[in-house]
Amino acid sequence: MMKPKPYKPASSKAISRLKSYSPKHDSQKPDQVHLEVEYLPGLESFVTKELQNIGCKNIRQKNKETLSCVYQGDLKKINTLCKAVAVYLSHSFAIPRPKALLGDEHFRILTKAIEQVFSLHPKGTFKSFRISAAGQESSVFQRLIGQLETYLALPYKSDGDALLVIRPNLQGWEVLIRLTPRPLSARSWRVCNMAGGLNATLASMMNDLARLKPTDRYLNAMCGSGTLLIEVKNVAQAIGVDINSEALECAKQNLQVAKVKANLIQTDATQLPFEDASFEVITADLPWGDKVGSSEKNSTLYPAFLTEMARVGQQNARLVVLTHEIKLFETLLKTSDWKTLEQFQVYHGGHYPRVYLLRKEG
Repeated sequence: MMKPKPYKPASSKAISRLKSYSPKHDSQKPDQVHLEVEYLPGLESFVTKELQNIGCKNIRQKNKETLSCVYQGDLKKINTLCKAVAVYLSHSFAIPRPKALLGDEHFRILTKAIEQVFSLHPKGTFKSFRISAAGQESSVFQRLIGQLETYLALPYKSDGDALLVIRPNLQGWEVLIRLTPRPLSARSWRVCNMAGGLNATLASMMNDLARLKPTDRYLNAMCGSGTLLIEVKNVAQAIGVDINSEALECAKQNLQVAKVKANLIQTDATQLPFEDASFEVITADLPWGDKVGSSEKNSTLYPAFLTEMARVGQQNARLVVLTHEIKLFETLLKTSDWKTLEQFQVYHGGHYPRVYLLRKEG
């Protein structure tokens, strides 16, 4: 297996060249760029809406987990996206082989694109880089890595935070440069996690589905590490409950880092210490019997949960639930006080569970 040559600090000339780069002034109209956006399958309509809201045009689906679009605006707005897993700046090169990227013309275009991404963050944010490409151990890619190490004054590491994806396309080859040092879905507030924890992009989608209002009282049942609570925007009151004290401590840590206020209560979600009709919105990531719980326990837990949520939910309350126990859940809904308004199949944790938006009508 070939390895890149040991990292050597860049020459003063190379560093000077890198520092000489400066982004366009605010008074100048930004260049039009092409973006590629990764998302969890099932969230495409929500991601598309977010992209439209920041001004993306020509949004197209490339495959079941990727969208492409054209954007002309402040790239820092990308950090406001809550439903995307990751966003990349995309550059196409009309070249027959990646070897041509070593040439002066194409290498200048490549490094300018990298510098454009780096300029979106405080100096020193990116401490290393990596390449993802078929045949990346070849001599061509090793030479490219060496040139980039020298130019960027950064070492190459297998887990580098500046990610470049190099692959063939219809025009020749393309280079995708991730706009952030970590995926957007890897929220900076997550300092504690639990087994079976909810993906933040999916939590954001579930809260959008609930159509939250500033006057809503919001309950997150079985709150775990607090992902749904942290992704809540603008409600009158937010409460998270969980029977597990370890989960609540984890949620507390995440809430503190996120600077989100919510009340945490240790209690059984099927026997809540709240009065009837206390909440307008309830959310829950129910145990599937995979990493958390079991199908046998769910046969008892699910009916008790739906009954208790109907008790503490107001008339017309919205209940948003994620579950992989689809057959059990839909059977119970037939005799419950909840009516299904919408449902989506999504990808999460190697499975394809469903998200349900329910309304209390009993």
